[in-house]
Amino acid sequence: MDISYTRDAPLAVEAAIDLYNRSTLGERRPVNRPDIFAGMLEHATLTITAWDREKLVGIARTLTDFTYVAYLADLAVDAGYQRRGIGRRLVEETRAQLGAECMLVLLAAPQANDYYPKLGFEHNPRAWVLKRG
Repeated sequence: MDISYTRDAPLAVEAAIDLYNRSTLGERRPVNRPDIFAGMLEHATLTITAWDREKLVGIARTLTDFTYVAYLADLAVDAGYQRRGIGRRLVEETRAQLGAECMLVLLAAPQANDYYPKLGFEHNPRAWVLKRG
């Protein structure tokens, strides 16, 4: 399997939604709202995608200042391609684009809570969320 990784590749909203639905992340993202999804893709500061030829199989979508902090908003890998190192490589490719002292933070999906320590992330219990409405 030869997976290629691309920074900020043009990405159709439909292709991204399809990938999120093929991963576990679609359950927690507005996949039924292409208008919101389009904004998510358009306003991300850094997007790394993984491709199996022409098929989108992974994405790391990040909001960052490239210097101090980067918020890894989404890490999604097609369920059929998981456990092949694609998620790890997406994180590595993301980090390679950030400054040497830039920290990478995220909120883990429940199913992925045990995954992130394997990539070197440390648990931090001080995250807070203010939801709309």
